[in-house]
This record gives sequence, structure tokens and C-alpha cells, in this order.
Amino acid sequence: MEIDAKKEALPAEVVWERLQRAEKIFVGKGQKVQMYVPGPAVKDELMHDVLGRSGNLRAPTVQVGNIYYVGYNETMYEELMT
Repeated sequence: MEIDAKKEALPAEVVWERLQRAEKIFVGKGQKVQMYVPGPAVKDELMHDVLGRSGNLRAPTVQVGNIYYVGYNETMYEELMT
């Protein structure tokens, strides 16, 4: 399931509501990919990485099963597609 963050603005509290139940979250930022297992200990860092300047969920965001892919990193999506 893809969330179109450009069409569906999700504020921080809704984003955390969804992401805290995920098995893993991969966040692509330029050349880096950060993997998180959501929980209270990483909430602040995770939310900083997945929210854009507007305070909404960054695009693109893709959910595959119980794993989320947020932001863009070419290698991250190449691995997802194989």
C-alpha cells in the first residue's frame, strides 16, 4: 500500500500512530538508509527522519506488509523491487 503524502497530509501524531506498529522502518535520505525498529527509545529520532519541513510524512512512503519505506534512496527501492 502506498501512501501519497502529497495528497494525504499526515500530521505527526497520525504518523506515529501508524509507524509504531511497524516491524521495521527504512528511511532513505540521499546516500544513506537508516533502519528503525519503532519504540519509545527511538521515537524522537525516527519522527525527525520521517517528517518533512512541513511536519507531515515525507514522500514517497511505501508500506509492504508491516514494513515501511520512507523517503528516497535509489538502492533502497532497487532492493525492494528485487
